[in-house]
Amino acid sequence: MKRRALISVSDKAGVAGFARGLTDLGWEILSTGGTARALREAGLAVIDVSHVTRHPEMMDGRVKTLHPAIHAGLLARRERADDMAALTEHGYGPIDLVCVNLYPFGKAAARGAPLPEAMEQIDIGGPSMLRSAAKNHASVYVVVDPADYARVLDAVRGPGEASDLRLELARKVFRHTGEYDTAIAGYLARFEGAAAEVETRSPFPQHLSLGLERVQMLRYGENPDQAAAFYAESNPPADAIPSMKQLHGKELSFNNLLDIEAAATAVSAWHGESPACVIIKHTTPCGAALGDTLERAWDRALACDPVSAFGGIVGFNATVSASVAEKVAGLFLEIVIAPAFEAGALDVLQRKKNLRLITLPMTAAGPGELDFKRVRGGFLVQERMAMRFDDSTWRVVTRRSPSPVEVKDLRFAWQVAASVKSNGIVLARGEATVGIGAGQMSRVDASRIAVMKANDQKLEIRGAALASDAFFPFRDGIDAAAADGVAAVIQPGGSVRDEEVIGAADEHGMAMVFTGRRVFRH
Repeated sequence: MKRRALISVSDKAGVAGFARGLTDLGWEILSTGGTARALREAGLAVIDVSHVTRHPEMMDGRVKTLHPAIHAGLLARRERADDMAALTEHGYGPIDLVCVNLYPFGKAAARGAPLPEAMEQIDIGGPSMLRSAAKNHASVYVVVDPADYARVLDAVRGPGEASDLRLELARKVFRHTGEYDTAIAGYLARFEGAAAEVETRSPFPQHLSLGLERVQMLRYGENPDQAAAFYAESNPPADAIPSMKQLHGKELSFNNLLDIEAAATAVSAWHGESPACVIIKHTTPCGAALGDTLERAWDRALACDPVSAFGGIVGFNATVSASVAEKVAGLFLEIVIAPAFEAGALDVLQRKKNLRLITLPMTAAGPGELDFKRVRGGFLVQERMAMRFDDSTWRVVTRRSPSPVEVKDLRFAWQVAASVKSNGIVLARGEATVGIGAGQMSRVDASRIAVMKANDQKLEIRGAALASDAFFPFRDGIDAAAADGVAAVIQPGGSVRDEEVIGAADEHGMAMVFTGRRVFRH
């Protein structure tokens, strides 16, 4: 009896070649609908599943493989005489290989398809066949990933049962179907209300499932005595860290990945705007600047704190040219991340053996994207901070309004502050940081550090803009800023002492803007 393969795929890449390889080995091909048409167009002989089931496809293909002729052929244990006798009694035959990949439900959900449309993308027959075949993997090859086509063809050409490969393929199937079900459950959990037409989405459903796939083992975690790995979500955003491409350099570490995330998030604040550079050290900026060119942005960002920049991570919001690369190559860095690198830039930077070069789109988080923070025994879940800064609701609260130049610096400083660890203070002049105080228990101490950094580099504070990621609880911070020459302040507002703080700014002739939005980053 000829061996039989059932092939029914949504992703048809490479499937004709796979089927041809099987037919060249004498296999019969069973198939359905669009896959059968594609295989016939490729010149292959195909037996319709309806010929095997003796029942036509129904309901626009909703019912076609849910039949004992299919599942008995998959589940029959070849070593059990009674199983094989049952097949013969009912006129069924064994099916020795299943190649199925599923309707793209994840893509429909990711683009926000309405409920009825998304429901039509839920595959029923596919997961059922995969599970049947995977359960009986000792007798049936089960292929869910086109990347496995060549390996399976090699196995069926060779002698033996390839039991290790069969088990590996079965593991992949159950992982895949589990992730598929998780995606469906997660999508449905976003809808509150019994009727489909309600479609009231909740970002925080009662039950939230995570489907994670290990991308790579890491050398270690935050410290050498901690084992670590990098896992990706099942359907991550197209511009998220799993989509990055490493062009050069040694393997990425746990801390490298945290810093890449910080750099990409920070520089995304200027997506589509002026050339921008942010230098990250231990997940917080130590320098940031805009410029009329990327070279100028780099020079000005580095000037803020060149000592901390040593061994840092650099994020650019535009393509890195050879001239930018020449400048960057003059400092020891761990990583350079950008949307792209010109060929000349790669020639320069690849001379540094260990420098990691990463490409990733520098776009801000999309609406509804969630941010997970691990606590022991659970997760804290929040909407991801939107690195978009709508100034339409900002309010000037002092007698003096900021000048046009000050407005630019206030906006820039506020965008940087959103990436600085709290408590955070940012000093900026000419759309470049001159001092950053980050991660302090006291806002006054954060201000002192920002001033100290500026003084260390002999950068001018007088006339600078100051951004605070949360409100000033007392006027002392404003008094200190005025003493150092700060001309304008931007902060969320919302303190019970706001009037006192505003009064202090007025006394010093400062301009102050309330954003009404806090940008804490713990």
